[in-house]
Amino acid sequence: MSLSPLDDYPVHQIAEPIRRVGTSDRNFYDRYYFNAFPHTGDAFLITGMGMYPNLGVADAFVCVLHNNEHRVVRASRELGVDRMNTTVGPFRVEVIEGLKKLRVILEPNEWGTAYDLTWEGFEPAHEEPRHFVRAPHDRVTFDTCRLAQMGGWTGTIELPDETMAVSPDAWWGSRDRSWGVRPVGEAEAPGIGVATPMSTFYWNYAPIRFEGFSLFYIAQEGRDGTRVLEEALRVWDDGRTEHLGRPEHALEWIPGTRMVRSAVITMGDLQVEVEPMLQCHLGIGTGYGFDQDWRHGAYQGPLVVQGLTLDLDDPDDAARMVGIVDSAARFRLNGDVGYGLWEYFVIGPHDKYGFKDLLDAHP
Repeated sequence: MSLSPLDDYPVHQIAEPIRRVGTSDRNFYDRYYFNAFPHTGDAFLITGMGMYPNLGVADAFVCVLHNNEHRVVRASRELGVDRMNTTVGPFRVEVIEGLKKLRVILEPNEWGTAYDLTWEGFEPAHEEPRHFVRAPHDRVTFDTCRLAQMGGWTGTIELPDETMAVSPDAWWGSRDRSWGVRPVGEAEAPGIGVATPMSTFYWNYAPIRFEGFSLFYIAQEGRDGTRVLEEALRVWDDGRTEHLGRPEHALEWIPGTRMVRSAVITMGDLQVEVEPMLQCHLGIGTGYGFDQDWRHGAYQGPLVVQGLTLDLDDPDDAARMVGIVDSAARFRLNGDVGYGLWEYFVIGPHDKYGFKDLLDAHP
């Protein structure tokens, strides 16, 4: 059967039932992402849920960084016909008011991490620039649309030894919704890619909240600084937007790593100082490509729920922390203090920062 309950709504975009997307590309996805942290910077929660119509899979995860533990709960199920079913095992996402208010839930489970949190936007959601990347030999690897928004949280987070009360005066965070084509699922055979040197992937992203407005910064570029994607935008609480021109970045790295100690980002006349507070390696355990046994969209079975806890004081566990970093961060602008996400991932050479190889550390 191809029909689903959503076919009773006038939302079709192509001459197919709504569960069939407008491309046969296996990598089509549709995803929620949220983060939450207090201004004190002593806890950081990241959660997401994705559906992969051409792979027949839905999955969800949460990663909580607290007391130097990296705690993950994750779940995967067969997608079925109903794309309105935003539950995956103990995870659930509820849209209370579109583009304004959502609720995320993780029911109690054997790994001791649970939450019931409601997110409400500070300013209207905005659509980011289209993300389009054509890899060597002309295959489209990214073709995505994404909305982004800053907001505040209300609810509770339960950990094995602590229950945190969450309120929007002290707990902020960003969220995004993205959909389109990006690499997901089980690894594909590389084909001619085995003979093609890996190109640089430099990614830097920051949605930032100050009193009365939010800033949104993106810089993706190649080895020589040539831009693939960029944005520098101010969104005022009343919905006005202000494009700030080409953004620039000056990152200070922790010696011997690819971890950022501090940074300054420039957007037009605005110079924003960046202070990462808690740095979470998002790719570890959550599905973002670094664990071959658990990748977004990979088939795990009819329903699988798993948990993982890593002790970052343990050298073996700490050594696993590589790849994309999502940081709960403090920002300063003209004496004002803001909070938001500081996300970065640099793989391959980058001339400005002196990286020469795939994963060499900063000197």
